[in-house]
Amino acid sequence: PIERSLSPDSLPDASFNVSDSLAPPRAIKSAGTTNINFDGLLKEPLLLKEDLKNGCGGQLWPAGMVLAKYILSQHSIDMSNKSIVELGAGGGLVGLAVARACEFKAPLHITDQLPMFSLMKDNITLNQLDSTVNASVFDWGEPVPEQIPAKPDVILAADCVYFEPAFPLLITTLQDLLGPNSVCYFCYKRRRRADLRFMKMAKKAFDVQEVKDDPDASIYGREKLFLYTIRVKSTNTREAKMS
Repeated sequence: PIERSLSPDSLPDASFNVSDSLAPPRAIKSAGTTNINFDGLLKEPLLLKEDLKNGCGGQLWPAGMVLAKYILSQHSIDMSNKSIVELGAGGGLVGLAVARACEFKAPLHITDQLPMFSLMKDNITLNQLDSTVNASVFDWGEPVPEQIPAKPDVILAADCVYFEPAFPLLITTLQDLLGPNSVCYFCYKRRRRADLRFMKMAKKAFDVQEVKDDPDASIYGREKLFLYTIRVKSTNTREAKMS
């Protein structure tokens, strides 16, 4: 399995120049807990433990802030009582924010590789969401764990484009999870030209559409942050491409 094993010294510059309302600027720092309310979108702030000792997924990243704020501002009502799986969750920012804002009958699932498992569990407990959120180890390209719902309604993925050899594994996992009624909200920061290769792969495999209803898009777009929906291609789309 491929891990987010970058050391803090090899991480990109943490001064992202993104609006504070989207992603509060922060230096690489020691383990600690961050308090986040997404400009008041959460009545009860989210507590997020950040810890880089097991990889860079343990820190809050701008794409996660962008995706979480978009879901809370535009789709919080839509999320209620849907089956939701977060991929590459790191500490669980996006999934935990949605769980804090919405009511669910079935657990929301946050997933990442084994090094992030304890951090996900810590953040679930820190926010008293043990009855609402489940953490699971899920290596992209491997069979979907049996506790993860088959073809969930919503897939959340933020900053999952970070290592080129993992691109086909992520495509495979999306193919395994996306059903005819599923939607993946996918946000990433383009850091390298190679990142465009993933989007080309995704557009070949799926129906990929840039999100148009986010009022903050002009702000984070200047920082090369992009937000898309990813769905299974419809029969009409496939037939049109073949004709």
